[in-house]
Amino acid sequence: MSWTEDQPMVSIKDVHKSFGDLEVLKGVSLDVKKGEVICIIGPSGSGKSTLIRCVNALNDIQQGSIRVEGQEVNDPDLNKLELRKKVGMVFQQYNLFPHKTAVQNVMMAPLRVLKQDKSAVEKKARALIKKVRLEGKEDAFPGELSGGQQQRVAIARSLAMNPDVMLFDEVTAALDPETVGEVLQTIKDLAEDGMTCILVTHEMGFAREVADHIYFTDRGVIVEHGPPASFFDEAKDPRTKEFLSQIL
Repeated sequence: MSWTEDQPMVSIKDVHKSFGDLEVLKGVSLDVKKGEVICIIGPSGSGKSTLIRCVNALNDIQQGSIRVEGQEVNDPDLNKLELRKKVGMVFQQYNLFPHKTAVQNVMMAPLRVLKQDKSAVEKKARALIKKVRLEGKEDAFPGELSGGQQQRVAIARSLAMNPDVMLFDEVTAALDPETVGEVLQTIKDLAEDGMTCILVTHEMGFAREVADHIYFTDRGVIVEHGPPASFFDEAKDPRTKEFLSQIL
């Protein structure tokens, strides 16, 4: 199936996912257009992280459809490597290689997976480190960097694969409060550059400022969604109102 840019870049339709007897996603549907920033919020255990892990095939699904640029993620013949070139993902834990410098961490996937020329990869890696505002830290090892700096290296590492869409799974949850802002600024920069982003986040101020659309999940379903202004100021569902009253 050929995909055109007027169609959703990511299309999630009636997705069900269970771990054993526990049904975590109970018929979730949402579309993400090219260049959109989508924030998924909700209480712990509501299925947010599971959902975005399904988008790049880290979790399989039992029912429904997930398409990325027209490619069915649930297709048994799917080339997961090809999918993950298109879909970058940044996790709560940075998982950098401790014995490699920042620039080496960013270079690894383009060298090993894409088999690109080393000098070109290094040039691009240095540009990406500058892009995430870490100029001067290229040769630092992860242990010499703060959590926020390590997370920004992880973002640069994901960008090195030239993805079309970026998934962020609570990327600030493990950070000290003073470093959260620098990571959010990096994501904001990406959004302003037109990167399609899907974020699971607890950062409501950031969601209000940056998201085009917000989805509130609870117990495996999307309870309510809308643009930030109406979502935060005119929430209708009692579950949404209660959740927002606890965190705002």
